[in-house]
Amino acid sequence: MRWSLFDEIVRMSWDTLRGNKLRSALTVLGVVIGITSIVGMTSLIRGFDTSLRDSIKTIGPDTIFVAKFSGVSIASGASFQELMKRPNMMPEDAAAIERGAPSVEVVSIILGQGANNETLSHGNQKTKAIPIMGVDDNYTRMTRLVVEIGRFFTSPEVQRRANVVVLGQGPYKALFAGLDPIGKKIRVGLAQYEVVGVLGKRPTPGGFELGADDFAVIPQTTYQKQFGLRAVNFGRGEMRPVMIGALPREGVSREQAMREVEDVMRIRHGLRLDQPNDFDMVTQDAILAIWDQISQATFLALVVLSSIALLVGGIGVMSIMTITVTERTREIGVRKALGARRVEVLWQFLLEAMFLTSAGGVLGILFGSGIGLGVHWLTGFPVSLPWWSFAIGIGFSAGVGVFFGMVPAIRASRLDPIEALRYE
Repeated sequence: MRWSLFDEIVRMSWDTLRGNKLRSALTVLGVVIGITSIVGMTSLIRGFDTSLRDSIKTIGPDTIFVAKFSGVSIASGASFQELMKRPNMMPEDAAAIERGAPSVEVVSIILGQGANNETLSHGNQKTKAIPIMGVDDNYTRMTRLVVEIGRFFTSPEVQRRANVVVLGQGPYKALFAGLDPIGKKIRVGLAQYEVVGVLGKRPTPGGFELGADDFAVIPQTTYQKQFGLRAVNFGRGEMRPVMIGALPREGVSREQAMREVEDVMRIRHGLRLDQPNDFDMVTQDAILAIWDQISQATFLALVVLSSIALLVGGIGVMSIMTITVTERTREIGVRKALGARRVEVLWQFLLEAMFLTSAGGVLGILFGSGIGLGVHWLTGFPVSLPWWSFAIGIGFSAGVGVFFGMVPAIRASRLDPIEALRYE
């Protein structure tokens, strides 16, 4: 087809749509809704995905955590009742890993995960009951948390069970309201502690205030002295709040260190070769793999729901284009009588359908982006508007026009010019 003829067909198609504004607008409404949902939800899901991955990355890429159970086992379908029957982690396990895993450079103990909440107070200021964790001086290496004010406690302080505390952002703001807390005395439960540092803000999924910064850490030896190893009861089982972290030596792969840690724990638990592990080994990659499964399922559901709206919009396009062909039967007959070929008539009606749905795609992209940016402006929820979401929107909408506009366009191109001229 000559370019001049193609240009003429494009202009004729555009003039026809512009002359039927209300009909064109109603025709593309379903396409607009479908593309709006795709772009809007993609921007929010991608923004949440990015912020969640940032929070997961506070676990170092080489860090290995050993726990009684974790979300990894739950995600694999294991029942909670069976997981509770597993043996508890104990501080002695950390010592065994330190002795029996030569590829591991650092072994760390984390006590009190979700099992011990205490009120912190300073003068007349008081916090709500927040988690208190017992850790050692390698905690920041394990978690990649940054000390924003002061310092973290030292190995000698851990060894002599010193009453020192490092605050999260939550208790720091509640007790000191931005003032220098270093060297100040606070109460953690019934015991007095000296504040030596404040940790930086933790990234949270979606930027929501989920209480991620409402915690404080003390030396794990001091924790055992004050609180012991309190067990949390869950029906028929109990769980002691002990988690072990390990970092491989420089030049040693994480997989090799994991194999050695696994061997040590299996020997301690007396497991036979044919028995599965009765403990979990958690890494950054394992957590990201679980989230990838969830996010893929969410995105698939989004595509299915949006496709329903696009299907409805496409049926609307087909219906309107079929009516348009009927209304313009005489015009088609005149064009064919003057020498227009079937392919030219086909292209005219096909381009009209594509213009309709592409206009719906552009409007859907604008509305979807506006929804994402509006939510971000009102709530601070992170959004992401990658270029490929716009490409998907335009591609989907144009594809709908081609697919659903093909039948009316073929019907128009096959009309007999003599019969079309006689049409009233």
